[in-house]
Amino acid sequence: MKTPWTVNDIPPQNGRTAIITGTGGIGYECALAIAGAGANVILAGRNRAKGEESVARIKRAHPQACIQFEALDLADLESIKEFAARMRAQHSHIDILINNAAVMALPKRQTTKDGFEMQFGTNHLGHFALTLQLLPLLHGSRITTVSSTANQMGKINFDDLQSEKSYSPMFGAYSQAKIANILFAAELQRRADAAGIPLTSNSAHPGFARTDLIANGPGTDSFMNRVSKYTLRPFFSQSAAAGALPELYAATSTEARGFEYYGPRDRMELRGPVTHAKIVKRAGSAADAKRLWEISERLTGVVFPANV
Repeated sequence: MKTPWTVNDIPPQNGRTAIITGTGGIGYECALAIAGAGANVILAGRNRAKGEESVARIKRAHPQACIQFEALDLADLESIKEFAARMRAQHSHIDILINNAAVMALPKRQTTKDGFEMQFGTNHLGHFALTLQLLPLLHGSRITTVSSTANQMGKINFDDLQSEKSYSPMFGAYSQAKIANILFAAELQRRADAAGIPLTSNSAHPGFARTDLIANGPGTDSFMNRVSKYTLRPFFSQSAAAGALPELYAATSTEARGFEYYGPRDRMELRGPVTHAKIVKRAGSAADAKRLWEISERLTGVVFPANV
């Protein structure tokens, strides 16, 4: 791996199409870089005003950029179904899918429109349903699913996936969802290989990137935000642009591979150049990945290859 890898190392993306979920922070930075490299980018999110502003900013930075906003609410299976149907009607192929959008550490347990715990439902089940319904467009494509260093702090609790018995915002629900992201990426590669579907599925994390994720989750007045702002951020964080690099590497580099997990190199993987990130045992279990996949199919009603 070239060190340090930068956006200047992104191969030309002319003639390629990318879908990126999440309109701010890391999602915005990924869209900015990939559109700047020549791809047709679809920036997908639930907040139209925010999404269209991000598109406008990218066009100001890259006047020739081909980029559009599309409405997608990952906390609503019907919205996911409608988005995937539009993509299948409008495109014959998607070259890159970056499953980036996330909610983090919501102080109180909330549920999606379909009754799933919000973090598990949005961060994992939403992207699970989206990817499978886009699968007819993803042959020969790169699918990168975004996790977090928080996956090292929790576990998959198959007896309480929806956090109905006990809800812990960060080290319970959020960590579990981020473990699920890594398990999903690996199991997608296994199943695609077994079915003879040519694609590359990997995962990445941004380290401790300065985005609105904490403000939009625990909130600006939260203890987590105060600790982050005054104690951790000055020494351990990096910009959103730097945090986007592992995702961009995983999604565009000719050297990135399936099953792999990428993240920052330094300070406990919180910042620094792109490298291979550590997959902890609980995020690397093939048995857990298979079990989670089967549960996810039942919960979402979307099965592999895809019932579209």
